[in-house]
Amino acid sequence: MLAILGFSMVAVFMYLIMSGRLSALIALMIVPAAFALFAGFGSKIGEMALTGITDLAPTGVMLMFAILYFGIMIDAGLFDPVVGKILKAVKGDPMKIVVGTAVLAMIVSLDGDGTTTYMITISAMLPLYQRLKMNPLILPAVALMAVGVTNLTPWGGPTARAASALSLDMQELFNPLIPVMAAGALWVIAAAYWMGKKERNRLGVLSLEELNQPVEGKSYLTFFGTAAVSEEDAKWKRPKLLWFNFALTIALMVMLILGVMPLPILFMLAFAVAITINYPNVANQKERIAAHAGNVLAVVSLVFAAGIFTGILSGTEMVDAMAKSLIAIIPDSMGPHLPVITALASMPFTFFMSNDAFYFGVLPIIAEAASNYGVSAVEIGRASLLGQPVHLLSPLVASTYLLVGMAKVDFGQYQRFTLLWTVGTAVVMTVAAILLGVISL
Repeated sequence: MLAILGFSMVAVFMYLIMSGRLSALIALMIVPAAFALFAGFGSKIGEMALTGITDLAPTGVMLMFAILYFGIMIDAGLFDPVVGKILKAVKGDPMKIVVGTAVLAMIVSLDGDGTTTYMITISAMLPLYQRLKMNPLILPAVALMAVGVTNLTPWGGPTARAASALSLDMQELFNPLIPVMAAGALWVIAAAYWMGKKERNRLGVLSLEELNQPVEGKSYLTFFGTAAVSEEDAKWKRPKLLWFNFALTIALMVMLILGVMPLPILFMLAFAVAITINYPNVANQKERIAAHAGNVLAVVSLVFAAGIFTGILSGTEMVDAMAKSLIAIIPDSMGPHLPVITALASMPFTFFMSNDAFYFGVLPIIAEAASNYGVSAVEIGRASLLGQPVHLLSPLVASTYLLVGMAKVDFGQYQRFTLLWTVGTAVVMTVAAILLGVISL
């Protein structure tokens, strides 16, 4: 009975958010509470939900201050020189332009926000693609592939969801994935090189003089070679603090990898230092925090709502019953291979359903089933992240519509062009994870 209720709860949850009947935030709270009440656990709903929320509190704090930290870095202009140097380096060579696109997107997307990455990358690179008459599908394809790799950072959405859904320590979940991400990044650069070389063979290389010929009365390199920002954005730039911000960010990344202290504390302290040095005026600090409050609220509220979902799913023991029923249909010979099965299955799963539905609805069931074969939850959590490059191509991902719209390409054509490349990224990362022992075969 509990298994049937559990699967029904997951099905209703997925239907409501995939059909747009309810937002993920509301569904994560209402659906489990309603099913717990129906199952006779009404008196324990509050206790179970609070337990789930308490377990996820560190993740929520980490995400809050990570978003604020990288928001301050973008405001202060940390990434602006990178954009300018890449634009000057690639000049009129299609191969360098595509590889430069990949490098730029991977650097910018370290903030974990695909929307910001697409806005910066497309704005900087699209004029070059148009001027050289390059295949317009390549730019959004490479940008999305790059984000698919770096989106696995702890402050990115999928990793936070996996940690939340399985109540995992973020460092234990993420740190072993760093070399896997490096393998994925090398694949993206190799793919960009291959695509760029084909474009170079088709179009040739445009000289600096030809590239700088006026377009609609404006010098190309002069107009497009520098970041165009509004007067409002420009006042927040802090070019004199560039090296300080860079050193602070590098130090933060190093301490994160070394596990010097818990991630929430690292980001809280880094944010406090960053905003104090860049914007010492208290009124300016309040304004910068308010500017990023929308992003913070959207992400952190989702994490705490997920605490209710996972708390009730575990507290009612529905997840245990669901796992037992799932085990019954899995051949014993396949059980130990669940990490690889999860990695491969995460591609179609996260393409046809949202991350919320997969990580909060399906992943806990797989992890519970895997535990019966001696496979740890953290290994299943890592495996579940490897299909993310394919997920980003899904029509359920809002930022992909922004990407396609800015690149001015047809969504259907873009999907057909990009799908095999993103599958390739996921497969390369899965193979790397197996070879490096991050997940077991």
